[in-house]
Amino acid sequence: MLIADDEISPTQQRSLERLLDCKVLDRSALIIDIFARHARTHEGRLQVELAQLEYYLPRLTRMWTHLSRTGGGIGTRGPGETQLETDRRVIREKIKKVRGQLDDVKRQRATAARQRVRSEVATVALVGYTNAGKSTLLNRLADADVYVADMLFATLDPTSRQVTLPTGQRIVVTDTVGFINKLPHDLVDAFRATLEEVLRADLLLEVVDASDPDFMRHQEAVQTVLNELGAGTKPRITVFNKIDLLEPHMQAAEMPDSDQAVFASATLGKGIDSLLVRTAEALRASMVEVDAVVPYERGELVARARSTGAVQERYTRSGVRIRGHLPDAMAAEVVAAARPAANGRNGQSGRNGRSREPSAG
Repeated sequence: MLIADDEISPTQQRSLERLLDCKVLDRSALIIDIFARHARTHEGRLQVELAQLEYYLPRLTRMWTHLSRTGGGIGTRGPGETQLETDRRVIREKIKKVRGQLDDVKRQRATAARQRVRSEVATVALVGYTNAGKSTLLNRLADADVYVADMLFATLDPTSRQVTLPTGQRIVVTDTVGFINKLPHDLVDAFRATLEEVLRADLLLEVVDASDPDFMRHQEAVQTVLNELGAGTKPRITVFNKIDLLEPHMQAAEMPDSDQAVFASATLGKGIDSLLVRTAEALRASMVEVDAVVPYERGELVARARSTGAVQERYTRSGVRIRGHLPDAMAAEVVAAARPAANGRNGQSGRNGRSREPSAG
């Protein structure tokens, strides 16, 4: 077998196979084949099937040329041409069917996303080059047992787990499919329903294999895919993972200097506490500052505020005083339910430390 580390045209592929008398694959075919071997769920199989169909459709050209010569007559079409048209029609119909099934999956994901928005649960997506340790990091953060393997594209389907930050805020962390340099467009399109989890995320954790000498090129490949998805400018924390595999003479301080970088080892648990703190800080930056007293009879509101934001509670005669940061919708709900605080206000909230008077509760 000959594998070309780039895309080749169907004509080039057939010419090489005739010349070398062996099977020839290009980069796209190899990656799609790896995806097909690792697809386990119904959604994953659908996505891989769509990528395969779209990849092989243009490669049906001239496959039955030898048969087209057996038909006779001027103005007639040989059986080869008829067979070719039939196969194209079958594949196009199957592509349409698979796309419809993936649209159903997309709607289901959108429904789940709306439920998370209503519950004000912040979402964090793990992105990065394939085999950078994203699944291992998810297991460490959530104390989960997500499938982990030292191989390319071990994770195809997004896996979400709940994680509690040091502030008490509960978030959902989602593991996504790994990126790779020159990722075939067919795969990007087929996995768009899955990759939209990246678009919905409030924060990205870009996981980088610090032990890979080529990690900077991998980061460029990740940025290219994120740009293609429209998520290239989302808030992000870079996690340099696998620092336990660095050579003894290499220190984390020698890695690229970045205010948004964390050095960690998901396998050993190093740097995880720092990562959780940085995640809480990054999410808090997009929240509203709140200072309000919630009546005791609204205990469920206090519990929701505790789990969706970074707040401190103090019990007073008139209710629970909540001070800290909350998502917009939750902050508005807390302020609306607030009773007069010690300073005579119903409650106050403002973004980035700027207070504003709310309407009367």
